[in-house]
Amino acid sequence: MNESSTLRIELLDQTLYVPVSDAIIKIYDVSGTDNLLFETTTDENGVAEVSDIPTPDKSLSEAPSDKQPYSLYNLEVTADGYVTFIISGVQMFSNVKAIQQVPMIPSDGTDTPAPVVIDAHTLWKQYPPKIAENEVKDISETGEIVLSRVVIPETIVVHDGAPTDNTAQNYYVPYKTYIKNVASNEIYSTWPEAAITANILAIMSFTLNRVYTEWYRSRGYDFTITSNTAYDQKWIYGKTIYTNISNIVDSIFSNYLSKPNVKQPLFTQYCDGKRVNCPNWMSQWGSRDLAVRGLSAIEILRYYYGNEIYINSTEQISGIPYSYPGSPLSNGSRGEKVTELQRQLIRIRQNYPALPALTADGIYGPATENAVSSFQRIFDLPVTGITDYATWYKVSQVYVGVTKIAETF
Repeated sequence: MNESSTLRIELLDQTLYVPVSDAIIKIYDVSGTDNLLFETTTDENGVAEVSDIPTPDKSLSEAPSDKQPYSLYNLEVTADGYVTFIISGVQMFSNVKAIQQVPMIPSDGTDTPAPVVIDAHTLWKQYPPKIAENEVKDISETGEIVLSRVVIPETIVVHDGAPTDNTAQNYYVPYKTYIKNVASNEIYSTWPEAAITANILAIMSFTLNRVYTEWYRSRGYDFTITSNTAYDQKWIYGKTIYTNISNIVDSIFSNYLSKPNVKQPLFTQYCDGKRVNCPNWMSQWGSRDLAVRGLSAIEILRYYYGNEIYINSTEQISGIPYSYPGSPLSNGSRGEKVTELQRQLIRIRQNYPALPALTADGIYGPATENAVSSFQRIFDLPVTGITDYATWYKVSQVYVGVTKIAETF
């Protein structure tokens, strides 16, 4: 393995929503714990980054191959007062920063670590192919529709198995976290941005169709979606995500795909396009090839789903206290939206003391710019000091977490 990448580990106390500092991070070869490769500790923000982790060549992820395009590592996290957390199968791709979020659970001293095993990527392992469904759902099938408009849900309830598997666990996952997880399972993070964006839009529209139509709840189930690829999209508890995928999701998470005169988000199905052929669906490998040829995300989507589709968006975002002001806030901005931003950052600082002190005066001056830059640095966003769409909603997400002790894994 001649290439490498960086792994970012983020630790968060699941009861107090505070970062866990001074935790010991050990990274092992996947073959076992007798081969320790890296060791480090988390900083005051509960973050550790390890660079120069060997990976296979990027070329292995650019076309189907009989060689695994990612390297595998095991991760052990120990911290005083917490249950030891072990993750097996962290997937690392060439030159793409990986993010491993670790939910730290306080220990009573008798807990034994339960390993989290990350299953193989869908483009590498053969999973059950998707059972075809209509792109636009006939709501009359169930006789009801619960939602009257498209809403970005605060939480997706993921049933980790087939719909009828009563032994499968339900997980409550924040919407953006769910989308990032699925995208990191369904496509390779080394692909061109246009291909990644097209696939994320399809994943979000697929998900929001399940939400809008109350597909499973109207059939008597107590969840939003499953993790079974025969029915839905691949979601894996504890899955490593990737910075470029994360940033794209943050920038477009309120979008979905529409057709004229169709109110519901399109149920945009897809397949790998190599092992499985799927006419009128998006081919994942094909989307990469089209991006290499220079097509944009919407051009890729229209190639597969038809020229009439377009990117729609909703301002209905559940669980968010303040809506985006409509344009970025930056040095010189003034008004109520600046005050709202400042108040949220002041509250977040109680849990993340590395943020600089701030006054809620409604003026976006150097102090606010510095606080925003620090926030972006802590949460691995592009550091600009400008509160753009992605930063605004990340501030809101963290604010909701520290005030509601929300689940974030």
